[in-house]
Amino acid sequence: MAEESFQERTEQATPKRREEARKKGQVAKSRELASVAVLASGLLTFFWGGALFYIQSTTMLRYYLSNAASIRISRNNIESVCTVAVKHFAMAVGPLFMVLVLIAFLANYLQIGPLMSLSAIKPNFSKISPFEGFKRLFSAQAFAELVKSIFKIIAVGFIAFEVIKGEMNNLLPLLDQTPAQIFLYMANVSYSIFWKTCLFIAMLAVLDLLFQKWEFEKNLRMTKQEVKEEYKQTEGDPQVRAKIRSIQREIARRRMMAAVPEADVVITNPTHLAIALKYDSGKMEAPQVVAKGSGFVAEKIKEIAKENRVPTIENKPLAQSLFKLVEIGMTIPEGLYQAVAEVLAYVYRMKNKNAPIRS
Repeated sequence: MAEESFQERTEQATPKRREEARKKGQVAKSRELASVAVLASGLLTFFWGGALFYIQSTTMLRYYLSNAASIRISRNNIESVCTVAVKHFAMAVGPLFMVLVLIAFLANYLQIGPLMSLSAIKPNFSKISPFEGFKRLFSAQAFAELVKSIFKIIAVGFIAFEVIKGEMNNLLPLLDQTPAQIFLYMANVSYSIFWKTCLFIAMLAVLDLLFQKWEFEKNLRMTKQEVKEEYKQTEGDPQVRAKIRSIQREIARRRMMAAVPEADVVITNPTHLAIALKYDSGKMEAPQVVAKGSGFVAEKIKEIAKENRVPTIENKPLAQSLFKLVEIGMTIPEGLYQAVAEVLAYVYRMKNKNAPIRS
């Protein structure tokens, strides 16, 4: 572990590491992107629905100003008075609120996709630790956020200053305008400030998203030792897996050898290959390969066949075809029916058997 702490994180994160980080709620996400999406959607909502907002707001204001003297609040009418107030307020800001909530959800969903993580809300005492809080307060990330916030404040202030500076000549004529005209003018200037601010934050959000993805990938990097350890955990120790495969091959070989005494014939080529065939006309549609092998395994098959008086027939072309085309437990292909039938017929004649052969 001491060596691991000094190793450089040069390896890309594995899928398992990424999945574990996602389960913990650790994803690459830009808060600036969600902010600019909410700001832009709010501006567009005001642009297209500003008249409705104005009508509902003035209606509510007119209602309460005109009935200020007659409205009496008591225990009996408090519910109805509050209901009317909430109704007017909901009709004024309800559409805007629903749009902002929907856009905020989509802005985050499109960045990280569907994600439900309980790890982010689990109690973590390090988050309330004064020492850990002090470290986070003076961390590089906190400094970067501070610089970014100061830069945004300066930029937004500069945008507002430039817009208002350009409107200086239009301020004095407002003295001769009606309140509605003054309100409309202020709304247009505010819209111009917010829209230009939105464009600036959008550019900042793109840069922030790229930075967040880069920082996320950097934090997910692994050391070579971590990659090896994870590979061992997921795939198993290579030596153990090799041992398991060796045991599996040995078990399969023993099972195969146990089937040789039940074979009807062993076909050889004659020294390198040996294929044991079995045929039961009542259960099989065609002869089946119950064992096969080359080299040492072929010699062992022939030895077991000899001990159990299983006929051994030398047929080099047929042996090579069976070895290449048929796996253990499979029936022979139709193209070899005739050649195998001739071999089995010869064997049956030797054993004085009269089993039917399908050819």
